[in-house]
Amino acid sequence: MHRHCSRASQQQQQQRIPLRISRQNLRQAVSRPHSRNVLAAAASSDFEPLDSSATSSSSSNASSSSSSGPVDTRKKVVVVGGGWAGFGAAKHLSEQGYAVTLIEAAKNPGGLSGGFRTSSGKVVEAGMKGFWYSYSNIFALLKDLGGSWPLTDWTTSGFWSPKGLTTEAPVFSKLPRLPTLLGQFVHTAPLHWSLPLQDRLTMLPFLLSFVDYDASPEVYERYDKMSARELFRLWGVSERCYQEFLRPTLLVGLFAPPEEISAASMLETLYFYALAHQNDFDVCWPRGSIAETIFTPMVERIQSAGGQVLGGQLVTDLQPGTDGRSIAAVVTRDVATGSSTTHEADAVVFAIGITGMQKLVQQCRLLGDRQEFRKVMNLRSIDVIATRLWFNKLVPTRYPANVLSGFETTAGATFFNLNDLQDEYKDAPGSVITADFYGANELLPLTDDEVVARVKSHLEVCEPGFKGATVVDSAVLRFPKAVTHFSPGSYASRPFQVTSISNCFLAGDWVKGVSHGANGLSQERAYVTGLTAANLVVDHCGQGSKAVVLDVEPDEPHIAAAKQANHAVRGVLDSLGLKSPLL
Repeated sequence: MHRHCSRASQQQQQQRIPLRISRQNLRQAVSRPHSRNVLAAAASSDFEPLDSSATSSSSSNASSSSSSGPVDTRKKVVVVGGGWAGFGAAKHLSEQGYAVTLIEAAKNPGGLSGGFRTSSGKVVEAGMKGFWYSYSNIFALLKDLGGSWPLTDWTTSGFWSPKGLTTEAPVFSKLPRLPTLLGQFVHTAPLHWSLPLQDRLTMLPFLLSFVDYDASPEVYERYDKMSARELFRLWGVSERCYQEFLRPTLLVGLFAPPEEISAASMLETLYFYALAHQNDFDVCWPRGSIAETIFTPMVERIQSAGGQVLGGQLVTDLQPGTDGRSIAAVVTRDVATGSSTTHEADAVVFAIGITGMQKLVQQCRLLGDRQEFRKVMNLRSIDVIATRLWFNKLVPTRYPANVLSGFETTAGATFFNLNDLQDEYKDAPGSVITADFYGANELLPLTDDEVVARVKSHLEVCEPGFKGATVVDSAVLRFPKAVTHFSPGSYASRPFQVTSISNCFLAGDWVKGVSHGANGLSQERAYVTGLTAANLVVDHCGQGSKAVVLDVEPDEPHIAAAKQANHAVRGVLDSLGLKSPLL
């Protein structure tokens, strides 16, 4: 199977998390107005959390040493962070009989997938989230939650530059399946391309990197220390191919320009999303609010199993156990009331992003005393802006999902036609567009009106019909330092899920050492790490069954053979003291 076990040293491999693999194929289930950051938006009178009644900001029911009533003899687990990772861990552990308390700083748990409604009842979410063909574990979760299927069918996507349409992405799973790489080339060749064939062919030598980058821990580290831009230059990718196709793809795939992205992270992300198998680039979208259709049912599952979900809570301290190597309790402060609560813990799962973990490392001595946590301070995060625009009339778009290249100097952008994607807007009298900017640091200082004007001008380039349309309502959400930045050399500072604190485990797309092929900025990876963190708690506490984690589809035979041959050649060259011609 395709795994990235080889990039850790022998000592690191001992910390890797074994998976329970199922061969069940679940993919058939898919028929398939001034600036605000996320916390300010949650507290603003203009925005109300979606289904906020499902969560509580009160700490009166928290598991604490001062609580009264019958003694709860269940093992206590505190999960910090309410995104895919946190909910994944909390749901499984609560269903295994643990007394789970999920703590989230935002009023509406859901991480960057959480949403709000404006005072007029309109939905605003933290960006549009795609669900790719290889998201087997999330698709299994959605089947388990029941109810109507919350996702669209697979959709086509358009790639745009200020000059017009660059190309489009078809629905590969509806085309004859061919060996990977061949299938992608054959099925996209007849489509519109503004990029000449001779420029596209300059990518061919670069593809050798995909069979080499994880050949050994040392090789992976060399790729990680190099930027994606340097690797493209090394392999002779043409400047036009880079500027018009590869750069915009990475700006929306890893939220940063290639010169600021680890070559290793770029390779494993592209492999997972697009190159491992012909169908991997197929994507579907939520038919409504993720907060309402996915996270609210998860909250209800956790609560029905005896767990609790507390929004509007900030972690202020960690109380060490008597052995000095464990966490005895997590101390929180209620954002609304300022009251403090102590949550006793037999195990703790931190399922927060880099920025949140950095704040905890600085304020909690138990973490700051340990080098593995201090290294987190070396990591970086990326700014994101999410917008939603309501127009006075309907403007059809060629594609429901669109990627923009070259419209902003340093930011990537996307826009989506919600009239085509979401049930709520199918019969709306005017177009509803959500547009997101990634790597948006230069855009953060702009006013809401200026951001909205930029979105409208970009839309007019791609779809001229918007020139005659008027924005009648809009929302702009700013998320500074919100998502993981896989910068060159960052792998060395990323933590493992197992820590030197005996009952403390980490989850999120930025942790390393997870034996699973879902990589990069991925909801699937975040959710998988939540499940594997839950399994670590089960091992530690000795209670319950482990979550089943579905691995990615194995490498296709010709890719597996190429990797094996490359590994053998590298072994021979190493024994002779010679360098590989690849890297």
